[in-house]
Amino acid sequence: MTSKKSATKGGSKSADKDRMYEVRQSPVHGNGVFARRPIAAGERIIQYKGQRISWDKATRRAEKAGGPINHTFYFSLADGRVIDGGRDGNDARWINHACTPNCEAFEDEGKVYIHAMQDIEAGEELNYNYALIYDERHTPALKKLFACRCGAPDCTGTMLAPKRRAKK
Repeated sequence: MTSKKSATKGGSKSADKDRMYEVRQSPVHGNGVFARRPIAAGERIIQYKGQRISWDKATRRAEKAGGPINHTFYFSLADGRVIDGGRDGNDARWINHACTPNCEAFEDEGKVYIHAMQDIEAGEELNYNYALIYDERHTPALKKLFACRCGAPDCTGTMLAPKRRAKK
């Protein structure tokens, strides 16, 4: 069986040597993605890949796995579908959340790409703000389920997007 790392780059030593990032243990949470070389602001780093499914199917998968929907590799698309990075996904699924991110995700013609928002130094962990949308009330218990561990001075404590306030 091939390792995930070599499978994502075809096992080529020269391709691995030239990669701009690597996956390793993160001080933030689980695995993380780290710059292997300086990355310039605006540079495209990786496409977020995985199986494209409906939200209904995503919800069923999360329930079947026995975990809440927030502990998945799901990425919402503008057309209402979801990319499940846990199925046929790539290293992009390991990019952690941060309240003050150095990357951002862009959707272009149904594909999601991660780009550097600023210059990133070699060794720096890549991250973007997940800004998860959750319709229910943001209770303390819910915020705990979606707790942020980024450690930024301006950390909001949650990966949830702020609720939009109703206009008066």
